Amino acid sequence: MSRTSLFVPLGVFLLIVGVGYAGFKLNDPHELPSALLGKPFPEFAAPLLADSGTVVDRTALLGEPVLVNVWATWCPTCKAEHEQLLRIRESAGLRMVGVNYKDDPAKARSWLRQLGDPYEFVVQDADGSLGVELGVYGAPESFLLDARGTIVYKRVGDINPRIWRDELAPALARLNGVAAGGKNE
Repeated sequence: MSRTSLFVPLGVFLLIVGVGYAGFKLNDPHELPSALLGKPFPEFAAPLLADSGTVVDRTALLGEPVLVNVWATWCPTCKAEHEQLLRIRESAGLRMVGVNYKDDPAKARSWLRQLGDPYEFVVQDADGSLGVELGVYGAPESFLLDARGTIVYKRVGDINPRIWRDELAPALARLNGVAAGGKNE
């Protein structure tokens, strides 16, 4: 057996590993693409968590930038991000709307009373139909909308101080620059 024939299996193995690495490399799951970026927030009609007799629709999200946050009481990551949402609401004055996703309304109302409520209002998505329209993978997920209701940013996972500083606040600043000056400043 020649020396070169010993290196052939090693070469084939390295080639397979290289192709596998290039073809199956996993990206950051928080950077999942969204077909909705640049498109209007889906039409919906959903009851408010605070008053299930009142139904709101997409028009309630129009007029100024708004962060739509999909959350649930059964979601431990939602609880972890909650304090950050309260800080953002306090410091940035960003409108926030909650989507209570596949959850018990009584538990959700209690949760907001205990932990604080950063939302202008919360809609109930008991059956997950709005989540399906949004392409939600799970909670939490957040969508930043411009004043016209167009989705300009999507976050899968929690909003923590780093995400706020490096991603969401700059996206909001760009929106406010467009709103204030008519162009990106």
